[in-house]
Order: sequence, then C-alpha cells, then structure tokens
Amino acid sequence: MTQASGTARPGGRTARTREAVRAATRELLAESTDGTVDIAEVAARSGVHLATVYRRWRSVDGLIIDAVVDELGSRSPLPATGDLRADLHTWITNLLGDLTQPSHLSFFRALLRAGSEGQDTRSFAEPRIQQIQATLDAADATVLTWMDIFELVLAPAYVRALLALPMDPATEAVRLVDNVLAVRAARERAPATATATATATATA
Repeated sequence: MTQASGTARPGGRTARTREAVRAATRELLAESTDGTVDIAEVAARSGVHLATVYRRWRSVDGLIIDAVVDELGSRSPLPATGDLRADLHTWITNLLGDLTQPSHLSFFRALLRAGSEGQDTRSFAEPRIQQIQATLDAADATVLTWMDIFELVLAPAYVRALLALPMDPATEAVRLVDNVLAVRAARERAPATATATATATATA
C-alpha cells in the first residue's frame, strides 16, 4: 500500500510539521460555519509553507481526513479486550455521540469528495482500519472484517447524521452491536450447516 499523504517516520521535523498542520486543520474546522477549510489558511495557522502542505496532503479533503482520523485514533481508540459486544458498545456509543459534532460530518463529506476524485482514501483511514481489525482479532472474530463494521455501523450512522436524523446512543448503539453479532453468529453457523447437509446427502 502506498504511504498516506502527510505521513512519515515518527519523530523529528517531519513529525512536528505533521502535527502542526493537523492541529491547524482541526482548529479551522471548529471555527468553520460550513465544515470547510482553506489550505492557505491552514498553512498560515500552522506556520508550514504552503508548498509543503500541498506536497504532503495534496488537497483540503486530504487535510480534513488526515486530521480527523488522527484525532479519532488518539481521543477515542477502539477497545480490544476480547469481549466483542462490550468493545463495540463502548466504541459505537462514543461514535454516535461524536456525530453530533460538525467536524465529524465534515470528515465524512471530505471522504466522499476525495473518493469521487480518485484519491486513495483508504491510506488516510488505515490507522482506524487497523484499530477495527485489532478489535475483531482480539475477539477471534475471524468471520468478520473491517468492511463489515463499515457497512453495519459506520455507513448507517453517518448517513443518518447527514440526513439530520442522528442515532440516539442510548438505544441505537445496542441495536448496531446486535446486528454485528448476528452476522457473526450466522457466518459461524454456516460451515456447520454445510457439513451437516453434505453428510446427509452422502448417506441418503
């Protein structure tokens, strides 16, 4: 996989540049009335040369995606205790609460725009994908992937928020967790069902 824009080896000048740009992007998003930022303003606020920002992040959408993914990873990491129900419930409850904040809808809109323009959005989201996979791995949920979590949790949660119909964490978190666990249970039953059917056919 190609390295995400704005990423490099930890430590040193590159790391300081990356954090300054991310912090400036988050600040400007918080001040924005329409969920957008200007790349020149990010450069000015961060003290990083405009050409450097363009070279490493390539677009405003890249800046927003990178800044918000970094914030999510540090502020609300996914638990990985091995108890999938508990881990998902904790994370989803926080997620649904976060979706009342304008910056998170800006993040989703930026993802959609970047994807439609052919940018490598997965490279920006890779740290979050790895956290999701670690949660599944800790619970030995081998029949599930991060894409299942995207389809069963993230997609409906963000779409509802974009439609101004946000999910209530107090009730909807449980429902979303139950949906994930139902898919897991169905897939884990499938091999046993197939084996039983094959055995019955062979002995008929």
